[in-house]
Amino acid sequence: MSATIRAPRQDPEERTRLEAALRSDETFLEEEIAVALELVDSALEPRDHDHDYTVLIADLVGFPVAGYICFGRTPMTDATWDLYWVVTHAEARGRGVARSLIRAMEHEVRDRGARQIRVETSQKETHEAARRLYDRLGYPVQARFPDFYRAGDDLIVYYKRL
Repeated sequence: MSATIRAPRQDPEERTRLEAALRSDETFLEEEIAVALELVDSALEPRDHDHDYTVLIADLVGFPVAGYICFGRTPMTDATWDLYWVVTHAEARGRGVARSLIRAMEHEVRDRGARQIRVETSQKETHEAARRLYDRLGYPVQARFPDFYRAGDDLIVYYKRL
């Protein structure tokens, strides 16, 4: 069963479903959820110009908002983009949701002139599945900053040329 990728709808329940995916297990700390929701709010805000952040949503049959991805152009670059969040609801894991979201993001940013994508993540055990996914999708580790987030929690930077 493959995910259907779509843009957010102008529906007040959309943000609630995105937050539910973030809170579906213990992957993210409360402070991480707050930051993720700030980006979601910015992406969902109606504007007359381009957003700093783009959100794409994955639906599965019978499971609206099985996950989402948030990405945007890296400031002061001409063709680099950042993948800020890729989130899969705990009940939808193992069905290719994150892979489908990342592939859809890559396609969209290529169409917008991207040449590379940067991803930053934590070395926390709860982020292990994401790190394995980045490896499988051809995102090599380019840097590691020891104790970046807190003691024993390194920042890992992936960087893929498209």
